[in-house]
Amino acid sequence: MNTPIYDYLAKYSESGFLRMHMPGHKGRSSENILSKVYPLDITEITDAGNLFENDGIISESEKNASRIFGTKATFYSVGGSTLCIQTMLALMKYDHRNVIAVRNAHRSFLSACVLLDIDVSWVYPVYEDSIISGTVLLCDIEEKLKKTSNACLYITSPDYFGSMADIKSIAELCHRYNAVLVVDNAHGACLPFYKENMHPIALGADMCCDSAHKMLPALTGAAYLHIGNPVYSSKVKEVMTMFASTSPSYLIMCSLDLCNVFLEDQIKQRLKSSEKYIACLKRSDALKRFKTEIPEFYSEPLHFTINAYESGINGLKLAAMLRKRKIEYEYADNTHIIMLFSPIDDADVYNRLENVLDSIQFQPSEVSNLKINFPAPEKYMTIREAAFSEYEEIPVEKSGGRVCAAVNIPCPPAIPIVVSGEIISDECISIMKRFGIEKIKTLKL
Repeated sequence: MNTPIYDYLAKYSESGFLRMHMPGHKGRSSENILSKVYPLDITEITDAGNLFENDGIISESEKNASRIFGTKATFYSVGGSTLCIQTMLALMKYDHRNVIAVRNAHRSFLSACVLLDIDVSWVYPVYEDSIISGTVLLCDIEEKLKKTSNACLYITSPDYFGSMADIKSIAELCHRYNAVLVVDNAHGACLPFYKENMHPIALGADMCCDSAHKMLPALTGAAYLHIGNPVYSSKVKEVMTMFASTSPSYLIMCSLDLCNVFLEDQIKQRLKSSEKYIACLKRSDALKRFKTEIPEFYSEPLHFTINAYESGINGLKLAAMLRKRKIEYEYADNTHIIMLFSPIDDADVYNRLENVLDSIQFQPSEVSNLKINFPAPEKYMTIREAAFSEYEEIPVEKSGGRVCAAVNIPCPPAIPIVVSGEIISDECISIMKRFGIEKIKTLKL
């Protein structure tokens, strides 16, 4: 496969051109490790293309990605899935769509709603012991679609735990009501390459985003915006410029260009190995004391989520034990720990994690029911109105009956408990305290 972006950068770095253009490092290596990549770091110069145009070396590389993923079109983002989410929602705004969203949406979705003045109608998953993950019922989605004209459904799948919704059935349901399906697939970039293609576009989604840097060998900030419905292809670049930097990183784009080669030549075989290693890990003696999450519908295989609480140990205590043994996890709270594998990982990675888990000693405590009780908070004003209102920060325990202003949820997991413009209920306070949130911004009295 050709790699037009990488080839150009490599050629230019050796060309001997006097760099009378940005960036200011001028491609010169200095006394630090990072400067080794400076010769490849450029901006939009002659023949380098432009991320926001439909020709040149970047467009050529995007076409390679589209062919590999099996989409109508694929576009690169150097602003992560956040830029893709902003773009997809702006396209829905152009289309005058009314947005329905499943509640465990990422903070980036809410920020985009603030910027675009989108008011959201929420579908609540059936939660068990965490608001990060829950089961999305088709009947609840259909109920919203019946009441919403010219609708768009926004759903996160896989969620942060790796649990996946039944996207094929949801897509069929949306299209039956002439609704558009938009999927935050940030954690699912590997899904087209398993034995069964579970990628949202293959299952009928109109648009989705994938974070290449989360699960694939690409630089942080690298993401894809995939199009399944060609109606939306022509406006993507134009809309993306509303939110993106005018100086997109060629290093990030180059990593996506090189990732195409990995996807075409290696990923399927590597994922077969990954699935084998994970199956062995889950059958090992080391895992007998730990309950790993097995979602109702399907789980993205590279997400390794331990339900620490149901295993009889506090999740943060287990996390400290892992870090002491030099295992850095993706996310931990009192109840769960999330670790992410990658198709790059070899047998040594799995063996090392197995050995560490086997070395951890604890006396399991008695487990009680931690089922989340989360009735929908009452809406007081729109998300945008609340986000731009004057606010004050107060202790969570004193916030009952107040109106949430700016959403301040740490990332990870960046899943809102109460949304800007909603009245904070006792249930919200209880959940926030469970997640260690001590203060919240509320409208100033």
